[in-house]
This record gives sequence, structure tokens and C-alpha cells, in this order.
Amino acid sequence: MPEHPTPGSSALVTRSHRDGALEAVLERLEGRRVPGESGPVSASVRPDTPDLQVTAVRRLPAAAAQYAPFPAALDARLVSALEARGISQLYTHQAEAIEHALAGRNVVVITPTASGKTLCYNAPVLHSILQEPSSRALYLFPTKALAQDQLAELQGMAETIGNSGSATSRSDLHEVYGDPVPPIGVFTYDGDTPQDARRTIRSRAHLVLSNPDMVHSGILPHHPRWAKLFENLRYVIVDELHAYRGVFGSHLCNVLRRLRRICRHYGSNPVFLCSSATIANPRELAERLTEQPFEVVDRSGAPRGEKFFVFVNPPVVNHQLGIRRSYLGETRRVASEFLKRNLQLIVFAQSRLATEILTTYLKDDFETLGGDSFPLHRPNGALSPAIRGYRGGYLPLRRREIEKGLREGSVRAVVSTNALELGIDIGALDVSVMAGYPGTIAATWQRAGRAGRRAGKSAAVMVASSAPLDQFVVRHPSYFFDRSPERALIDPDNLHILVDHIKCATFELPFTGSETFGRHSLQEILGILAEQGLVHRTSRGPDSFGPAGEDTEESLADTQWTWTNESYPADAVSLRSVSSDNFVIVDTTDDTRVIGETDFTSGPATLHPKAIYIVEGQLYQVDRLDFEGRKAFVRAIDCDYYTDAITYTRVTILDTFTERESAPESLAAHGEVQVVSRVVGFKKIKFYTNENVGSGELDLPEQQMHTTSYWLTIPAAIMGILPFAADDRRDGVVGLAFAMQQLAQLLLMCDRHDIGISIDSDAEKGSGSFSDPVTDENGPYPSSVRIFVYDNYPGGIGFSEPLHRMHRELLDGTRRLIAECDCENGCPGCVGPIGNTGPLAKTAALAILDLLLTEALAA
Repeated sequence: MPEHPTPGSSALVTRSHRDGALEAVLERLEGRRVPGESGPVSASVRPDTPDLQVTAVRRLPAAAAQYAPFPAALDARLVSALEARGISQLYTHQAEAIEHALAGRNVVVITPTASGKTLCYNAPVLHSILQEPSSRALYLFPTKALAQDQLAELQGMAETIGNSGSATSRSDLHEVYGDPVPPIGVFTYDGDTPQDARRTIRSRAHLVLSNPDMVHSGILPHHPRWAKLFENLRYVIVDELHAYRGVFGSHLCNVLRRLRRICRHYGSNPVFLCSSATIANPRELAERLTEQPFEVVDRSGAPRGEKFFVFVNPPVVNHQLGIRRSYLGETRRVASEFLKRNLQLIVFAQSRLATEILTTYLKDDFETLGGDSFPLHRPNGALSPAIRGYRGGYLPLRRREIEKGLREGSVRAVVSTNALELGIDIGALDVSVMAGYPGTIAATWQRAGRAGRRAGKSAAVMVASSAPLDQFVVRHPSYFFDRSPERALIDPDNLHILVDHIKCATFELPFTGSETFGRHSLQEILGILAEQGLVHRTSRGPDSFGPAGEDTEESLADTQWTWTNESYPADAVSLRSVSSDNFVIVDTTDDTRVIGETDFTSGPATLHPKAIYIVEGQLYQVDRLDFEGRKAFVRAIDCDYYTDAITYTRVTILDTFTERESAPESLAAHGEVQVVSRVVGFKKIKFYTNENVGSGELDLPEQQMHTTSYWLTIPAAIMGILPFAADDRRDGVVGLAFAMQQLAQLLLMCDRHDIGISIDSDAEKGSGSFSDPVTDENGPYPSSVRIFVYDNYPGGIGFSEPLHRMHRELLDGTRRLIAECDCENGCPGCVGPIGNTGPLAKTAALAILDLLLTEALAA
């Protein structure tokens, strides 16, 4: 598709109709007229109203395109091919990025969605191949779907280059450049690539489109087979840079360390070209991932249509309990308003379960709408699946079908997890509706950017849930609109991650005694691996050691560490999760067929016996979970409920890194812990009413994880002077933990899945619950309690230490969150719903915090 399409008259008519429909919905949502072009530029459409249902409406004005000529150094054959595809000039950011790349400088491009970022790296890559046909490039995408997207674009470009211009122009080009353009080999190389095609790809591919997982386990360990690639590797492209934060980013940094080490072995030094959505620290992230200096291109020259951003807060339906209307129900209502006017939209949900529930609701609504404006039927008369779900676990063919339907317009709405947050080509949608605050400013802007065209109006609507963070953002819109997106953080030298990659790197090439790999002592780590029998140290000189066998500079230079174990280390390292083993879902209703898969961590909670498993509104019940074989056997069922697992989590302290007394007895600390979780039961929740209509007990294997954690100890002395019964003390601690998790997420600017919460006590080490007194020879006394906020990844990812530093800020903020909430006895916006705690949870939580903070001041 051309980067700079020019709309025709029919497109303008369609755009006018679409813009009118969009404005009508926005007026209906707000209950008043929305100003159009005459409104103030870059300003609010109206003052924020935190207490109303629509708390904020912001108008983001349209922007005109800014163009620049093609760089003079760009190959004329490439320029001719671009012109043949309708690109007669570049946007300013494209020209700037291409000039950096041609000059051999690493560059990261930070511009909005649909701004033509791909040309920023495709142009220099194709230029290098035209100039030197032996040149190679490696593309890294976070998902296989993104690689497939780019494959079609690059193959089209390669074909155009081969056939560009008229016979006369080709003759002219031949006089300048000699031989005709050789075929440019563009191939994807991932887990779906057939074995018989892999040899061909290794020999013929100029451009290899892959993902970090495949590079880690399928390319680097077999680098001799890829000698031609590594000897001639000119560019490495890292697309969707913002996706590489946390654990995934920490792994990628180590994969790139291994990649650059192998490149040095073959004599190449590739330039890195990166693209990203808006984050606060693009240069820092790019430089941390690649350990190379970078130039930043962040001023977009692409045109942008007008966009409205609306915050919706479901109304309170029970003022005493502080309960609001279901945010899923409100999202359903908002999405239906857009669907009624035949606008195309994407709805983002916060979980796989919420995705399936919303898909079910919208399918039900869509079937009742009808009307000539709704394309309910395909041309052959078959019913069109106009509402689709989209999430991880769907099979690739289903996902490709949904993406194609969105591009072609037969799919009018898709309900997705964050799986469609990245830049998969799904066409130009009219509206993005978010069911709940995504957790970070950066992710919210990224999801909002999935709707919008270069011309015409679009909208993004965020419907807040009752969670404290959602309520804070929706009631304080300026926090979101006036604040910079979060910093993307990685910790590549986390020993849990680093050691795994040192094993992989040793398997690939022996280490010398003078090499480094990360900030920890490589020689010490290799020495430990040698003691475990994984590597062997050899020395090429007979007198390489100093006195008493100590290493000298000469001995280190002559030292070589070689992998000696029979294992294949890359197979044991998953870049994204605790385990690389997925559960496969097998439908046994009629014929046996695979209908999906689920990652290992989510398996027990979603595929336990009697669980309801949902695929785009179709309900299945799990008959049997083969835990060892990683298979779940399901059958189609017709019921009016879904299931929600109950998980028990217990945390044990293994090592305390730092401990400080913020009051005589209340301790804040952080250290290494073991987290044991187990699914112990499930609830049956009725569709639409959310009634609990049943439950069941389960006995599934435990899942264990070593990680790092911050914890707050509430000493027995404070628990003892609380003027509440044991159950009310328990409710106070549970409510306090609930609120602390929300504040921790805000302070750390992390995703809600990045941290977990657990409560432990002295009493639990005996036979009682943590609200019960502990008895010793002096009689009963109230137990102390620990609240853990742990990193929800193996080995930790670096959240516990900064949270420990912000201990006082965490307590102060938690107290303000609870005290300033308008509810009487606790609600989902502060200490959690009353159904999860008792009527005194809010009062007890405030009493605990007051005692902790008072003692801290006294100390």
C-alpha cells in the first residue's frame, strides 16, 4: 500500500458520512453538542467534570503533512520503485531517519501509529542490497504476525524494484549500475517455517524476518549454518521497541549481546534501526538493549486526522457501598452506540476472560440490530461474523482471518486483549474503546492510536473500571493528558536471566578469559558453571598462572571456556514466561481437533476441570486436564455462566537484601522470596447479572517461582492495640494490601500483571489464620502480619528495590487513596468491594496506617 494515498471523491463522501456518524455518537455519549473545527486547538473541548459520567473530552487537532525530498545518496532504482508505488516524496521524519541509517548511525524512530515508520528502515536496507547484493539484514518483530505483515510489504517492494520504470529508464539505470537488479530474497524464519524450506532460506535470503525467540533458539545456536548472513549482516531492525520492557526486554538485551558477539566472530558490525511507539526514554531503552549509541527521530511529518479522546466513568448505582455500574456493561453500551452507526471499531479488554465476555455480549447485541446499514451477510448469503474476538491462544489461521476481515471491512468490531496493541495491519478503524485503564499512559496512547486515519475524524474512549487506579485516572484526567508516558525499564543483568544466556553464549562460541558479558564478573559465573560440569576451562600456556595459582592478565588472555554438557541450553530458556510449555486445547465434541493453546502459567486457572473455556462466544467445558501431557480436553456446551478460578498464594522469605526500621517495630524490607501458587477452586458467574451461581473445589499441582519482593511488616504490637475484633483486623489488612497494590502500580508505572500481592503472618506458621492470636508460654498475643508486593516474574525484574526506597511515599499515598474515597465502608475504588472484605475494612485499614505513620514520625 502506498505510504501517501490520495483519497478520491467517493472516499471523501464516505469520510463525510463517517465523520457525521462519529460526531453523533460523541454528542449522544456526552448529552451535548461537541464543537468541531472551531474549537480551540490542542485544548479541552469542555472543562473536565470528574463527578459526571463523561469526565473529560479532549480534541486532538488534525495535522498537515510535512514533506522532504529523497536523500541524494539513496539508490536511484529504489527511488524509481517508490515512485512507482505512489511515493513521490518522503515525510520529514522518514528522510531524517534514512539519512542517519545511510551514514551508518544507529537510529530509533518515535512517531505515531500509521506514520510510515516501516519505510524508515526498509529504504536503507533495500538501498544497501542494491549497492552491494551480498548485504544482509535481520528483522526482529515481537510477534510472528507482525513479521507476516511486513513480509507482504517487502515482497511487493522487491518485486517493484525488479520491474520498476519503463524500458527506457531501465536501460538508463543499466548504463549507470551495470547488471540488472538481482532478485531480492525476502523470507520469514520462525517456528512455523517448514523444515525443508529452512536450508533455502539460509542460502538465498537477503532479508530474514524473525522474532527474538527464533533468533535465540533457532539461529544463534546454529550460526555456522548462517555464516553468509553473519558475514554480511549490514542492518538489524528492531520493530515495536516499546514492547521490549521488563522480562522480555531483559532477555532481548542478552540475545543481542550474543548476536553482536557472533557478528564480531564473522567480522561484521551491523547498524541497528529501531522503531517505537511513544515512551519517555526511547534513546535510553535502545541504547540499553543494544549497548550502542543512538540518534533519535521523534518529530513526525505524517498527516494526522482529528481525534476525540473521551473518558467515561460508569455511574454509581449504590452510593452506600460505592458500587458502580459494571464497566464491561458500560463498554458494551458505548461500543453498541458506534456499531449502530456502522462505524468500525476495536475494543480492548484487560484479560482473556473479559475479551470473551464482551465478544459474547456484542454478538448478542449485533444480531438484534439488523437494518440495511449492517453488512450481516456475505455475498454468498452466509452469515458474516461481523463481531470477532482476538487474543493469545487462538490458532494462527483464525487470527489471520480476523486481521483480513478488519482490513476488508467485513469485520465491523473486534474485541481484543493487548495482542492487537502492536502494529499488526488491521486497516484504518474509526474508534478504539478501552474496557478499563490499560495500566500505563504509554499503553493507553498505543491502544488509542489503533483507530484513526490520516484524513477524517476518529475517537478513543476509555471506560474506567472500579479499580483504584482507573478511578484515579478518570477523575484526574490531567494526570493522563499532561504527563509524559512511562519509562520502559529492563534489567538485563538480573542473574536469573544473565546466567541462562551465558550458558547459551558458551554453547555458541567458547569464551576467552578477557571477555565480558554484562556487568557481573563473567569469569566468576563461568567458574560456577564449571563446578556444575557445564563448561570446561582450558589454558593454552603451560605457565599461565601466577603465584598460588592466581589468574594473571596473561593467564586470562590464554584461558578458554568451552561448553561440555550434552544439553542444549537455549531449549531450557523461554524469553517471555516461566516455562516454554503451552497447554493445547483439544475439542472432542465431534471429531478430535485442536482449537487453541494457553501458556503454562495461565493453564491451571483457565483449563481446570469443569472450567468454561470460551472462543469467540462459543462455550466449551473442560472435561479433563492432562497436566503432564500439557493438554486440556473440552466439549461444546450451552450454559448461561462462565467460571472464575480461585488461586491461593503463599510467599516465603529466602534472603533479605535490605531492611530498615521506619518505626521501632514496623519494618520495610526487600529481598528474595519463593512464591507458591495453586488453584484451589472456582466460581460460576452468570452472564449479564454477574451472580455467583455455584462453586467447586480443585486439587491441582502447585506452581513455584523464585523472585524478589518488597514487604511491609505490621508488628504484633500494632495489631494488638487495634480496637477491632479478629475478623475486622483481617479485613483491614486485606483492604490495606488491596490499596497498596494499586499505589505500587502507580508509583512504579508498571503494568498490573508485573506485580503480585500476598499476605503472610506469624499465625499462619501455626494452625490459625492471620487474624487469630498466637499463643506462647506467656499467653495469647496478636500475630504480626507481612504484606508482600512481589515481582511477578522468575528472578525478579527490579521493582522491589525502588518500591523499598519509596516505602514512606507508598504508605502516605495509600492513606490518601483510602481516606479521600467517598464511600462509607469500603468499595472497589479503595480497599476492595464489601463482598471481599467486611464493613469495617476501610476503618481498620486507616487505623493500621495511622499507627504505622505515627510511629514513623515519632521515630
